[in-house]
Amino acid sequence: MFPAKLSLAHLPTPLVHYDALDTLVGAEVWVKRDDMTAGPEAGNKIRKLEYLLAAAQIEHASTVITCGGEQSNHARATALLARRLGLRAILVLRTHDGAAPQKPWTGNLLLSALSGAELRFITPAAYQTRDTLLQQTRAELARSGERAYAIPEGGSNGLGALGYVDAMAEVRAQLDAGATGSREPFDVVVHACGSGGTAAGVVIGAALHDVAREVLAIAVCDDSAYFERVIEHILAEADQLTHSSLPRAPLRVLDAYKGPAYAVPSEAQAHFIVRVARETGLIVDPVYTGKALFGLSQLTPKPKRALFLHTGGLPGLLAEAARFAAYL
Repeated sequence: MFPAKLSLAHLPTPLVHYDALDTLVGAEVWVKRDDMTAGPEAGNKIRKLEYLLAAAQIEHASTVITCGGEQSNHARATALLARRLGLRAILVLRTHDGAAPQKPWTGNLLLSALSGAELRFITPAAYQTRDTLLQQTRAELARSGERAYAIPEGGSNGLGALGYVDAMAEVRAQLDAGATGSREPFDVVVHACGSGGTAAGVVIGAALHDVAREVLAIAVCDDSAYFERVIEHILAEADQLTHSSLPRAPLRVLDAYKGPAYAVPSEAQAHFIVRVARETGLIVDPVYTGKALFGLSQLTPKPKRALFLHTGGLPGLLAEAARFAAYL
């Protein structure tokens, strides 16, 4: 039995097919449009936050604390959803030197600031101890009589991962209803992997609901060995939470499509993102979805029929106008 959850997302999100995308990728691709889970809160994080913010309410928290990069989609979604629920948000954000970015702020950072969240900036070195920092912040608030709930990077723990078990149940219902013309499972589910929680939920849900024969997580940072350890830990947490041994689909983590650095696309990836937009009208971002979809296009051999999870990221793309100016 799964823990309590809130109803925060606009569901079900559609399954969409683009003939031109099939040509670009070299396979039949169905896109699960989880960039449409909400308005400014949209993206894959909202599914995790339905469970995590429910837990915060159960604990009578008045504040939620989380972390991420300067342009964190997760931090932005947490800040906006917290305000919807009447909670204060503290965001611990990594910048290159630990200082507040120069204004004017754009993208996710602008939306987080607009929500009234308290923004605390730290160095990449300090970010290595982010879980400890979150707990220290929680203890700091407790000393002043404030009850806070800490949410890990990306909402990626056993509880948050259940959101993507639910997402796979949603896909199964869409397959059964004839949304793709076939009730057969996909050959593979492909998605970007930045903190491991979505991958863990998909691994469980794809097996539990017969959605796909394999899960392919395209790493956008770190390496395959790191994510395999992280995902295994999250899967164990999910088992413990549900008091069961949940099924698991075969998982591959690929780390060959990270580009030059986190949030930095290669020339080929940037050109691909522009080409996808111009030939299909589908917008993918340079941090997560663009790299993952590019990775799918480079696979050898290609799957015959793939499900691609569009996990959002539009605000992060809008913050990269200067980077894309040369391609327009």
